[in-house]
Amino acid sequence: MKLFKVPCIVLVLLIFSCQDKTPKPNPALATIDLLRGDILLCGNPEFGDVSFALDCKYDVRETFDLAISLLHSFEYNEAEKAFVKVIDADPECAMAYWGVAMSIYHELWAPPGPEQLKKGSVLLGIAESLPKSERSGLYLDALNIFYKDWETIDHKTRELLYEKKMEQIYKSQSDDIEAAIFYALAITSAADPNDKTYSNQKKAGAILRKLFKENPNHPGVAHYVIHTYDYPEIAESALKTARRYAEIAPASAHAQHMPSHIFTRLGLWQESIETNINSASSAVCYAESVNPDARWAQEIHAVDYLVYAYLQMGNNQKAQEYLNETKDISTVFPKQHFAISYALTAMPVRMALENKQWEDASNLKLPSIDFTWETLHWETALFHFGKALGYAHTNNIVSAKQELQSLRTSHEALLKNNESYKAGQVNIQVHASEAWIELAKGNQDKALALMKKAALLESQTSKHPVTPGEVLPADELLGDMLLALNKPAEALEAYEANLKGHPNRFNGIYGAAIAAKQIGNTEKATSYFKQLIELTKDSNSDRPELEEAIYFINETAI
Repeated sequence: MKLFKVPCIVLVLLIFSCQDKTPKPNPALATIDLLRGDILLCGNPEFGDVSFALDCKYDVRETFDLAISLLHSFEYNEAEKAFVKVIDADPECAMAYWGVAMSIYHELWAPPGPEQLKKGSVLLGIAESLPKSERSGLYLDALNIFYKDWETIDHKTRELLYEKKMEQIYKSQSDDIEAAIFYALAITSAADPNDKTYSNQKKAGAILRKLFKENPNHPGVAHYVIHTYDYPEIAESALKTARRYAEIAPASAHAQHMPSHIFTRLGLWQESIETNINSASSAVCYAESVNPDARWAQEIHAVDYLVYAYLQMGNNQKAQEYLNETKDISTVFPKQHFAISYALTAMPVRMALENKQWEDASNLKLPSIDFTWETLHWETALFHFGKALGYAHTNNIVSAKQELQSLRTSHEALLKNNESYKAGQVNIQVHASEAWIELAKGNQDKALALMKKAALLESQTSKHPVTPGEVLPADELLGDMLLALNKPAEALEAYEANLKGHPNRFNGIYGAAIAAKQIGNTEKATSYFKQLIELTKDSNSDRPELEEAIYFINETAI
């Protein structure tokens, strides 16, 4: 059974008027696997205001602008189909070839593989031979530098070269809105995930926020503002835009989902839930139109955020319902997409750890879906991390050490594959797991030193855009350990540090309340327990922590 059986209308857009003469397709296109067919959208087909049809026949410009709008909302397959419609109707429209190559670049997502890179290179080669304006030539030259020599030059280097080229266009074409938008996206895409000053993001954000004031209905501007500010320290700057984006592109599952990145950073759980329900509904509608026997990545991604949000509101029942709907998924598209592999692995781990169900954590199993899990080191590390904590908390030290070794193996594999960011994330899990193993062995000083190191490492990096948050934040785990070691004052500091970066987390608020209570700070304990009650007031929560909060408030009121 699929989630969100909501009736959706699939709109088939027939776009072209009659041509005076039959266009002659470029023979080179016969060698390329291009996506063709009707453009499939669910519900309201509006995608915002875009005007960017360069060098194309007048009759196809509306379609080109639709393709750009779809591209800006990361509806990549439908964008490619729209650009191909332009190519079929106007084979000499050089920018349509650029559009297909942009549709398979997938900035901010997983880098294109060899097949996509070959395809983009051929398309840009065809475009190079076509007549074009100076402005179109600039865009094509910029994208070509990303695809050029992809066999020998790594992705990050080519990404940075593309950013520099887009900067030149941005500076030379001061009246070109799209140049500013695509340049800002390139800046964000090239950002160092370990840069906690967010220099790239702030640079891109300054461009985009100015554009948003002047173009409040442009899908790219609103979308990229959200991605640019998708960090707890700066998320507040994108809240207004986040609330606007879903209205601009109501037929896009990704557009419906994206506001929840900001809502999650700010702990606005009900808003996150509402927008992800809409996203999943749109995703199911789209999947039923293009691949009815499979589940689309966008749906599973939205459900991951739903599970996270419901857990923070203490609503285990709803979180478990959504989790149960994903347990037997067997067929997905795109096949083995990183958003799918991450979500399917993270959700059950999150469910066990958030509720401190350590037996359940130790009995976790990898999803049954037929993925090559032996190559998915980052995702499987989540699984081993959950089991390591489960075994450590149930004093099964031998099994916990085996999971720790699996984590170390994943870390080494990621380093070998030059996936340094993911390796860093797993390294945090290595330290945290070892810390709790040492605590189980009675080595308190060593355990605390390792847990503090894990918290320090996590404070120096940012979360991956695909995840709503760590399955358990290191600062929160540090607070838990300090409470276990009867150090409530230090525990309170750890919990409060955690809440700055993870506002309105159920366990963070509860931990802070308990720590404050143990040091005799009744005022602060009352404040945190009241926050917990307010957080869960509409969720029918059955968490025992909530019962404890209500009891404390009632007792202190006497």
